[in-house]
Amino acid sequence: MSKSDFDLNFQNKSVDGRIVAALERISQAFRVLLWQESKDFSLSPIQIQVIIFLLHHSDDKCKISYLADEFNMTKATISETVKTLEHKKLIQKVYEEFDNRSYTIQLTKSGNAIATQTALFSKEFHKPIAKLSNDGKENMLLSLLNIINHLNKTGVITIQRMCLSCTHHALTTNGENHFCKLLNRELLSSELRIDCPEHVLST
Repeated sequence: MSKSDFDLNFQNKSVDGRIVAALERISQAFRVLLWQESKDFSLSPIQIQVIIFLLHHSDDKCKISYLADEFNMTKATISETVKTLEHKKLIQKVYEEFDNRSYTIQLTKSGNAIATQTALFSKEFHKPIAKLSNDGKENMLLSLLNIINHLNKTGVITIQRMCLSCTHHALTTNGENHFCKLLNRELLSSELRIDCPEHVLST
């Protein structure tokens, strides 16, 4: 492609270009909402994202190296973020019993309370989505999953825990329906997950 999606002469003639531009506008909205939360609690957007992640994920994922991959940041940047959150008494480090160099990061009581509140920052998106038909929601979900899967495969984004990148995921013999080998059943498009705790990366 030789034309920019943000060149209005191209964008207004291209449905693909307008979809990309729309996705960029949505990403702006997420940034705005995160900034609003960060100002209310005197936290940076990445600090908000980290405590929300800690709130909803298992201990094995709550480590510096995993967080760095999750947010596409260096370990040094994430370590500084964790250091600040620890200073604010929102998280604590829990060291491994037999290795005092290895630790998981857990929310404190106050950290849990703030994470629970800020995790609702995306609620405005539910209003327009709720107005879509069930078919519209399924088509949107599947389209977004395919975009995320492509971006992951091309190295634009790193860790993904969704059905399409999981070793348990397969297509049925006709290639039209999704199947979970772990659950041993077909999945509706509306059941496909963005973030599954049982995810195993497909090789």
